[in-house]
Amino acid sequence: MSFDLSGMTARLDKLYEFDRQPVTPDKFKKGALFAGVFAGEHVAATEFVIGAFFVLHGIKASDLIFGLLIGNMLAVLSWAFICAPIAVDTRLTLYWYLRKIAGPGVMVIYNLANAFLYCILAGAMISVSATAVGLAFGMKVPGLNDIWPANALWVVVCLALGLLFTLLAILGFEKLSRFAEVASPWIFMVFIAGALVTLPKLGVRADFSNFWEVATAKIWNGVAEAGQEKFGFLHVMFFAWFCNLAMHIGLSDMALFRYARKWTYGFYSAFGMYSGHFLAWICSGIMVAAIGREMHPGKMAFEALGLAGAAAVMLAGWTTANPTLYRAGLALQTVTGWPRWKITLIAGLVTSILSCFPLFFMKLLDYVAIYGLVLMPVGAVVFAEHWLFPRLGIPRYLAERRKKVFNWKVLLVWAGSLIFAFLLPIHLYFRWLPGYLFALAFYVLLNLSEKRSIEAEERTDVN
Repeated sequence: MSFDLSGMTARLDKLYEFDRQPVTPDKFKKGALFAGVFAGEHVAATEFVIGAFFVLHGIKASDLIFGLLIGNMLAVLSWAFICAPIAVDTRLTLYWYLRKIAGPGVMVIYNLANAFLYCILAGAMISVSATAVGLAFGMKVPGLNDIWPANALWVVVCLALGLLFTLLAILGFEKLSRFAEVASPWIFMVFIAGALVTLPKLGVRADFSNFWEVATAKIWNGVAEAGQEKFGFLHVMFFAWFCNLAMHIGLSDMALFRYARKWTYGFYSAFGMYSGHFLAWICSGIMVAAIGREMHPGKMAFEALGLAGAAAVMLAGWTTANPTLYRAGLALQTVTGWPRWKITLIAGLVTSILSCFPLFFMKLLDYVAIYGLVLMPVGAVVFAEHWLFPRLGIPRYLAERRKKVFNWKVLLVWAGSLIFAFLLPIHLYFRWLPGYLFALAFYVLLNLSEKRSIEAEERTDVN
């Protein structure tokens, strides 16, 4: 039997994902697919880590519940009223739309930064899956303060999982959503079942009559672990809102919503937020409390549900890494011009290497905050250009109209907003909102003069 490499390459080249053109109406997707993607991506490996970290950071039970209720609602509204309408209006990815606004040079810089940050995030999720797979080999898992790989077996497991995850990311949007539709309901049930099985070990009675007493004394008791900063209500609320900042307010999920029939599909993000970023975070907090507050997602699930729990952790990492690698491939495709499958494969290899370093997995909360903050100003620029400029009479897409490689105003806003945000004397989690408002105002002010400039040009053309 011969292996037809050229034939396989030709078939992969046909996996067209509207990388540079608007999605056509015959390719619009039904709402159930978006519900599946969000549930799959957000009932995922990150939930085993983030929910557990809230316990380690000494959050109180009441602060956790109210913070998650409000923060996740704000996240859903951000997808529904900021990201989805622009995606449906343009039918483009953020990467290609940014080219019209900022010029190809800025787009290249943004896409490279975006793709690298996505690769780190996907790598962290591969690491989470590795904690489960490694249980079968008695593998030592890195500790909270580890930066380098713990051992050779950890590296082998991470690289093998990375290759496996990359293969599905290559197949595109619909295959990702189908995979998520199958995997996410089962993963969600493992979160629920794992927490229910674990509660009696913590002393909760069968009738749950003392649940709140146990929850406030043994799980979310307001006591932070050594070396961990203590969190309160605002930390939880802002984290729940901004943990996907790059996707909603940063507009990266235009890549998904360009397939939506209408902008209201943005509300399907609630399937991910309240199943994953509410219930799953609570469940993982219960499970980590039962293993002595050790940051080991595989062990958390295995102690609760055995092999089924460990398998769920592995699949949870997969459903998170897949769409993340898909986005990274789209970002790099617009830079290189290569077929998306080739560049996604390269991104997957880089991601697999990064997954070997536990630094990104153990510092996930701070990484997510910095990641969103870095990309946030570009989302503000696109929002201003798409919605505010027409209302203020400011001309749009001047970089495209004037054939500029670099729109220096976008670069100035990007750099200036980051400097402004990082210099603010407030907690890292709270900096993005004033930074976003600063970016909006700064970009509008820089472009007010363009209105008069274009009017003068038009008068000159008429004369």
